[in-house]
Amino acid sequence: MDTIRKFFRALRRDERGATAIEYGLIAALIVLAMMGGLRALGGGSDGMWTKVADEASNIL
Repeated sequence: MDTIRKFFRALRRDERGATAIEYGLIAALIVLAMMGGLRALGGGSDGMWTKVADEASNIL
């Protein structure tokens, strides 16, 4: 029983897990920002790709 208490006390003092969670949250926020930026820019490039496809089909 004493071993279990020592384990939980050591686990409570250990901050490595908290740091990993913080880095995970930062990475998630960066991904969300990138997705928002790509979504905002994605609508503007749709017309460009349609034009490229039309010109390519006209050449062939």
